[in-house]
Amino acid sequence: MNNTSLPIDSILPELCTQLASHSCLVLQAEPGAGKTTRVPLALLDQPWLAGQKILLLEPRRLAAMNAARFMSQSLGEAVGQTVGYTIRHERCVSANTRIEVITEGVLTRRLQSDPMLEEVGLVIFDEFHERNLHSDLGLALTFDAQQGLREDLKLLVMSATLDCDAIANLLLDCPVLHCEGRSYPVETVYLGDDTSPLARRVLKAVVQAVAEVQGDLLVFLPGAREIRNCQRLLQERFSGDELLVTPLYGALPFQQQQHALQPNRKRKVVLATNIAETSLTIAGIGAVIDSGLERRLLFDPASGMDGLVTRHISTASAIQRAGRAGRVQAGHCYRLWSESTHSGLQPHTPAEISCCDLTGLMLELALWGLTDIEQLVWLDRPPQAHLRAATRLLALLGALDSHGRITSRGKQMTALPLHPRLAAMVVWARTVDDKILAGEIAILLEEPDFLPAAHQQNSTDSDVVDRLEYWHHARRAQHPERSIAQCERSLATLLRRLKIKPQCEFSFDVESVGELLLAAFPDRVAQRRGDSLNRYQLRSGAGAQLSFRSQLAPASWLVVARIQVQTDGEAIIHLGSALTRDQIIDHFSDQVDWQDEVFWHDGEQRVVGRQCRRLGALILVQRPQRLDKTAALPIVINQIKRLGLDRLRWSDVSRQWLQRARFVANHAGVNDWPAFDDEQLLDTVAEWLAPWLSGITTLAAIRKVDLFEALRSRLNWGQQQQLDQLAPLRTKVPSGSNVSIDYSDCDQPVLAVKLQELFGLQSSPTIAGGRVTLTVHLLSPARRPLQVTRDLASFWINTYPEVKKELKGRYPKHPWPDDPLVAVAQRGLKKRPR
Repeated sequence: MNNTSLPIDSILPELCTQLASHSCLVLQAEPGAGKTTRVPLALLDQPWLAGQKILLLEPRRLAAMNAARFMSQSLGEAVGQTVGYTIRHERCVSANTRIEVITEGVLTRRLQSDPMLEEVGLVIFDEFHERNLHSDLGLALTFDAQQGLREDLKLLVMSATLDCDAIANLLLDCPVLHCEGRSYPVETVYLGDDTSPLARRVLKAVVQAVAEVQGDLLVFLPGAREIRNCQRLLQERFSGDELLVTPLYGALPFQQQQHALQPNRKRKVVLATNIAETSLTIAGIGAVIDSGLERRLLFDPASGMDGLVTRHISTASAIQRAGRAGRVQAGHCYRLWSESTHSGLQPHTPAEISCCDLTGLMLELALWGLTDIEQLVWLDRPPQAHLRAATRLLALLGALDSHGRITSRGKQMTALPLHPRLAAMVVWARTVDDKILAGEIAILLEEPDFLPAAHQQNSTDSDVVDRLEYWHHARRAQHPERSIAQCERSLATLLRRLKIKPQCEFSFDVESVGELLLAAFPDRVAQRRGDSLNRYQLRSGAGAQLSFRSQLAPASWLVVARIQVQTDGEAIIHLGSALTRDQIIDHFSDQVDWQDEVFWHDGEQRVVGRQCRRLGALILVQRPQRLDKTAALPIVINQIKRLGLDRLRWSDVSRQWLQRARFVANHAGVNDWPAFDDEQLLDTVAEWLAPWLSGITTLAAIRKVDLFEALRSRLNWGQQQQLDQLAPLRTKVPSGSNVSIDYSDCDQPVLAVKLQELFGLQSSPTIAGGRVTLTVHLLSPARRPLQVTRDLASFWINTYPEVKKELKGRYPKHPWPDDPLVAVAQRGLKKRPR
């Protein structure tokens, strides 16, 4: 047993006492406290455990294996004796194992096969603050099993930075213990915001840190691509004797990951993703260089696709990263951002359950016997949109029936350690060879960057077939790369689950691979757009284009195996395989029957009829059909709604009538008067215009329809009489002329008339039963504007004398009386005396 004192040792007695009297406990222990490796060993011989096993959950495979190794070394044993581990595709335990370190997905599988968790007395959730999807699901299922089946089962949730009171409340107000960590002072250096390439900023920070501090350096970067870029620059700048540069990320083979963790006689720089943020201890770190970035998959429920987003980390993550420099000695943290940027960071990283694909979670809940997530406890409730998207996909994969219950195929899928899509493909495969091929495809698609770029061809019909061929070639060479060796181990584990004996060689081609991929990605069939070489339309109707990572030759039809939605809404296809139309029709034979369609053809600007076989938005095959003009009417109406009223034919008469009707609606105070605004007219176009559209199928014919009678039909006979009374077309002026009223402005109708025709009229004329005064545009004898007024009486008194003075000389043949109120109105020139 390791006798080095750690902060956690001081509270171990209290922890044992609390667990003896409570079924649930929360432990908040700061980084460096030693909780991961000390707590399980301290609880191993507790009387309440009664010789049962402890399950210790870790969020990552590397952390699980290292924890098992460290505890085994503390006991002076080999891994697999008292302490063992089980991770995806790998298990190291024995009959003597009492502490089993597992990844969170393994717990879910075990609960589904053994809800009682026989022979298990305690489940420990370590690093729960990371809030992985499997940890939230695992806690919900384990707590449900404890409450309903195993009252004696103990739960211990351990976290470093999370609000532990919220977890305690979730677990029926269980006790919370707190433990300080062991850490040394860390000096934080803000290097400021910089727009230069990230790799160059990292190089500059490394050069500074090498000169200023002792010890190894740990650099946090968002992903493998950035790690490779920084590794190249650093190896160009420093020789191997000066500085050893080692990468550390999840997709690396285990041996390379261990190389980054172990001490080295050379000074080293570890380039890591957030895999090194918690759980792992890297010896000798004297300084952390933090890019302040992380890469996460964000699920878009509308498209059903993931988007890989690079974003700023949270304040909690920044604290965790900085703390890695103070685990064994005082250290430094160089942050590649400014203090002002730091003040704007989110406090905590959002839980994975709130932003990721929930297909696997929904399948597990269905297997658990639930159709309503409210039957379980959640620290954060899964978003409804994500749950609906997951349910739709599972139904498409055949895993759920129409009532949301799991099917026999769904149960077979849950038995496989694969994403539901890939599990559906393996279950769908009919022959042994097909199942082996499906297994290989599944392993390939789960391993990022499996095929090095140097091995890719210039053009191919299938990115997936290329990768399979490379794998098979390496297998025949008997000197496979480490990544391929890992794939072989994963495949062997999967085939054991399927009870299938591995075969060295079997045939496959683009067609057989495409058939299997259709079973996994039925929603990702894509059709090439027109003459484009790289643009496609997906079954959902969404657009996509081939990425630079894909070597696909232009194909009319694809099944897409890896796709990523972009911020602009269009998706990028990273991996795909060519299909034939016959393959699609055969695979979806129950979904692509011939159907009659009537639609608007934008190119021909008319309604056309056809028969077609379609898959979602994709038309597989079509043939013309005689148009039923009755069926064309709804299409024509929808097209009018799409185009808007302005695209219709508006004669002067129909336009003027509409303006008058709107005036009455706004100002005349008439009850039950229909609305005539554009929005209402469009909404009700099927009611008032449809009778005039009978037999019409083209835009040209639509634009010949006179709207006057159609609009009048909205009014009954009595309302038409009211329209003429309240909003007359013309009004009689003192000269005897019937002058038109302009209703272009429905709020201020205008009467434009020559000044001489209004002599004797003392006040402005009105309409709408006297409610609205007309705006009078007074015109000169040449019909040029003189004055605008709504108060004619004031004009005669105050303004007319000035107008007379100015214009009498210009128009001497027209009357300009001194008193216009007693003068006789006339249309033309002065009347000659007899």
